[in-house]
Amino acid sequence: MAENGEEKLLAVARHIAKTLGQNDTMADDILQIFSNFDGRFSREKLSEKMVDDNNPRGCAALERAVNSLDRQISQYVALDHPIWAHTADSSAFLDAIDDLIRTMRDWEPMAAEKSVSACLVRADDLMHQAMFRVGDEFRSLMDRGAESFELNRSNHESTGNLSFDSDDDNEENEDGLLHNGADLDHQIPVAQPVTDYDIVIDALPSGTVSDLHEIAKRMVAAGFVKECSHVYSTCRREFLEESISRLGLQKLSIDEVQKMPWQELEDEIERWIKAANVALRILFPSERRLCDRVFFGFSSAADLSFMEVCRGSTIQLLNFADAVAIGSRSPERLFKVLDVFETLRDLMPEFDSVFSDQYCLVLRNEAVTIWKRLGEAIRGIFMELENLIRRDPAKAAVPGGGLHPITRYVMNYLRAACRSRQTLEQVFDESNAVVPSNKLDDRRASSSSMSVQMAWIMELLESNLEMKSKIYRLSALCSVFMMNNGRYIVQKVKDSELESLLGDDWIRKHNAKVRQYCTNYQRSSWNKIIGTLKLDNSSLASNAIAKSMKEKIKSFNTQFEDVCKTQSSWIVFDEQLREEMRISVSRL
Repeated sequence: MAENGEEKLLAVARHIAKTLGQNDTMADDILQIFSNFDGRFSREKLSEKMVDDNNPRGCAALERAVNSLDRQISQYVALDHPIWAHTADSSAFLDAIDDLIRTMRDWEPMAAEKSVSACLVRADDLMHQAMFRVGDEFRSLMDRGAESFELNRSNHESTGNLSFDSDDDNEENEDGLLHNGADLDHQIPVAQPVTDYDIVIDALPSGTVSDLHEIAKRMVAAGFVKECSHVYSTCRREFLEESISRLGLQKLSIDEVQKMPWQELEDEIERWIKAANVALRILFPSERRLCDRVFFGFSSAADLSFMEVCRGSTIQLLNFADAVAIGSRSPERLFKVLDVFETLRDLMPEFDSVFSDQYCLVLRNEAVTIWKRLGEAIRGIFMELENLIRRDPAKAAVPGGGLHPITRYVMNYLRAACRSRQTLEQVFDESNAVVPSNKLDDRRASSSSMSVQMAWIMELLESNLEMKSKIYRLSALCSVFMMNNGRYIVQKVKDSELESLLGDDWIRKHNAKVRQYCTNYQRSSWNKIIGTLKLDNSSLASNAIAKSMKEKIKSFNTQFEDVCKTQSSWIVFDEQLREEMRISVSRL
């Protein structure tokens, strides 16, 4: 080894003299300086082997080294069993790779010499053989490590003990490892649905992780970063995809999601919410941790590998949310779209934390874009609700002036929507164009965007009801219709978050409207009838007064019977309102 080292040293000195010397005289002068500096650089030793590029003796030391390493590495490359099955074999193989890496690095400065270049070409070919085999060993280690870890979990499960010891923390994980039974075809451990997200999955034994790290170090040092990352990400990507599949989420294209019947899509959204939470809170952080351990000291390789592992599963999750966002704006979809929006919003800190490196930036940005698109979808659904109210035709009158279906639908819809008030306020406040400026007045100028939106929908509903009330031929029945629907609206407002959104002034104003409709009803129905009983006795004799009163009572009875007959089918649904009307009429 000492002889080989001296040969290398002399070869480097000769290379420097030959490179810097513009002619033979200058080269001799440089050799003289070397010989004066160190006795090992004697003029004779340096001069006797100053050869031209065609002299193969110039790389004799390199050739001997490459031949020796070829014998060592080739015997391991040719093995028909896993090298890492025996610690001695794996250590010797790694040492040989280390020697090959150092040899190529030491002789690289002299690669311009043909004899050195030819040896380096051999060495490079040998390196490719070694990297190909070590890549297979890397993959085999990951597969065998996953299998042995799965069997370990299964043995614990069979005894009713689901806890495992962590080699890193020496703490027992009471929740156990989230692995399903080994798949007979692929042997991939997969995650089961959970509710406790404070869990980290150690998907590979600590010893296996250590072996993988040692291999990764050599592959990175040899310039095979992408190849190492590809092998790693291929194995781990299978784990993630199988895990998400076991959670029940189908792998669907955007077009397939949009064509799915709504009832099926509702069920799929529930599965998506579960899968997204498990992926972002458990699976992805666990993969990040494993990746950092395997590629410890090589942050760029770790980031690239992690992105390749998670990209497919992340895109699958985001594409589903995007399909929901760009789908139908039908009002009944609001609540499920809200669920998807809230899930993605709540997972944004996980996106920022897990996908924080440069390679994952595009995934993080895509998540933000789709989240905002879901907000646009929610605003679009409310616009469609407005259109639904506007387009609802005034065809047939509701019998008896009762509650119109559009009133019941809109009020129950808004009450249910306001249960997600915090989310809706966030959605509406993110857009200054939620409602046109003509929807605002001075009293609402300081209100929140959601308050303005709710007030505007209420105005549209009232306008639609006023249009429908004109179908009734009798003004009294028109008043009953508006009174019934107005009372129902106020009750639903007071019984929900709408009360605080619309405010006390709005409620007082609309209570006053209901009272006015009640007054209008009385005037149309009873004032004229009661008026027939009034006598003008200023100029009538007593017998004339009696005759007139008799006629008026007869007229009153006739009109009263007509009103009762006409209004017997009319409806006042609210018991308190009916009582108030009776009292009011009795006081006439």
